[in-house]
Amino acid sequence: MVHVLTRGGNVGLAQAGLTGPVVVTLTWNPAPGVDADLSAFLTTGAGRVRSDDDFVFYNQPAGAGGAVRHLGKSTRGGGTVDQVRIDPAALPADVEKVVIGASLDGAGTFGALTGLAVEVAPDGGAPAAVRCELAAGPETALVFAEVYRRGGEWKVRAVGQGYTGGLAAMATDVGVSVDDEPAAAPAAAPAPAAAPSAPPPPAAPPVSMEKRRLVDLEKKLSAQAPQMLSLVKTAGVSLQKRGLGEHTARVALVLDISGSMAALYRAGAVQRLAERVLALGLRFDDDGVVDVFLFGKDVHRPEPGLRLEGHQQYIAELTHRYPLEYDTRYGAAMAAVRQAYFGDSRERAEPQPAQVPVYVMFLTDGAPSDKAVATRQIRAASYEPVFWQFMGIGPERQFSYLQRLDDLEGRFTDNADFFAVDQDDLMGRRPIGDDALFDRLMTEYPGWLQRARAQGLLRP
Repeated sequence: MVHVLTRGGNVGLAQAGLTGPVVVTLTWNPAPGVDADLSAFLTTGAGRVRSDDDFVFYNQPAGAGGAVRHLGKSTRGGGTVDQVRIDPAALPADVEKVVIGASLDGAGTFGALTGLAVEVAPDGGAPAAVRCELAAGPETALVFAEVYRRGGEWKVRAVGQGYTGGLAAMATDVGVSVDDEPAAAPAAAPAPAAAPSAPPPPAAPPVSMEKRRLVDLEKKLSAQAPQMLSLVKTAGVSLQKRGLGEHTARVALVLDISGSMAALYRAGAVQRLAERVLALGLRFDDDGVVDVFLFGKDVHRPEPGLRLEGHQQYIAELTHRYPLEYDTRYGAAMAAVRQAYFGDSRERAEPQPAQVPVYVMFLTDGAPSDKAVATRQIRAASYEPVFWQFMGIGPERQFSYLQRLDDLEGRFTDNADFFAVDQDDLMGRRPIGDDALFDRLMTEYPGWLQRARAQGLLRP
């Protein structure tokens, strides 16, 4: 079985039957004066290479001690192929992603090449297990796919991110140092002025990759989950009002599984909220997955995370797999989130920048038993590109600790917000409207984004 991925689609390598090293193949039909060169970039969780040694291409064919190798070009069935071999098990722990792209050698654009295809197959010549179907246009460089680590699992995703600035634009986007272009040849003497002619009609404005993704998302929801389409559109209206219509972020949902939450789980209140957070995740994250963390006495990271497939039964299945516990440890949960996204949960005194922020939705119905730990965690996390949206279910007066945390001093930047809702706001006769809920979820996040950029937490 071949897994066919369109832009933004992803599949686990193990799910696709790829349990060892893989070969990524780019295929195209030869064209006069135009050739393509495949390359790979080994990046950290921040989306940047560790050094220029993490740029693998024909002139530097191996990276990470041979975990990634450029195999070179060959011909196959009248077409040209260029290949990269990746051994995920051999990649260093700080490499989170291998970005697979190509640039043109010669004039033209990728849209002019025919027969473009990207396939992922087991090393050794077996048939492809994954095929990425991507459209090309005026780009002179394209990121076709990426092999990335998510929750201990390696996955492949179809990307389709284009650049009109060629290899230099693609490489600098992940932090590779690129030598200056050679100086242009002197211009020829000007020819005599020609008679004026009518100006050409203005070109249509380009459609951004993110807008294309959102259009594809709405088509997918309309066909597969029409009940989610309205939620995603409502979330989009709230985001557009705040200038976040094309914003990208990773999304996490942190759920209290202490015993006092039992009635909320039974009533479907947590499921209803989870679906709203999924709507945000589908808008924000091209992976389309909300990472989930559960906390009570212990912290759990269920796999898979919350995604479109199976979302209607997700919370019910979670509570079956993870019985409610007797404690409420915010600090332990926050440490687990930081460990997952930034590699550790220690105290910090210097900014830890990244390209993509993390939006954390943290749901609880009571105060923590580890307040001192939670306070240290929120202060340390203020040096990281992560925003904490706390939501309490119950009367606001029972969340005095979260109110203090919202206004906590001694942080590098204000990185948290808090609001409370009653159970009736979620499941009563007149529940809070989805538009109002999304507005609450976005009250302080846009301001935090501005501060995070200004203070160096988010790279341009």
